[in-house]
Amino acid sequence: MTDTQRRGRRIRLTPAELDAFLAAQRTCRVATVGGDGAPHVGALWFAWDGTALWLYSITRSKRWAQLRKDPRISVLVDDGHEYGELRGAELTGRAEFVGEAPRHGDPCPELAAPERLFAGKYFGMTEMPHDGRHAWLRLTPESVVSWDFRKIPG
Repeated sequence: MTDTQRRGRRIRLTPAELDAFLAAQRTCRVATVGGDGAPHVGALWFAWDGTALWLYSITRSKRWAQLRKDPRISVLVDDGHEYGELRGAELTGRAEFVGEAPRHGDPCPELAAPERLFAGKYFGMTEMPHDGRHAWLRLTPESVVSWDFRKIPG
């Protein structure tokens, strides 16, 4: 095992740190794959429920169209300004479309928790406002890579 691999384990976020980090951060970068294989990256707001990352995407976006054809997705959430402050997580897997698209607010028990989290985080509300333009994507990560450079000694 190399020193780099050992350092990677030392600076990895613990499960509790990862949950707290993802709950606190506001913006993620979402990478999808186009039909020609070219990547597309865009910023989105999200909610983390401890198991899945919930993305509220415009249904007429390039991201949405690409995920319909190829559900592979990678999401980066990061923070920090100086090198020693950098921390983040990359979550990868397959996007799942959940609920009506676009979302008008029809009852969907599966969306109750993520909509409550999202509405509180971004709007300071207890209920999700629906605009008929967005819909939900769920990423239950198949892989998570995380780091916290604040853990690097001296």
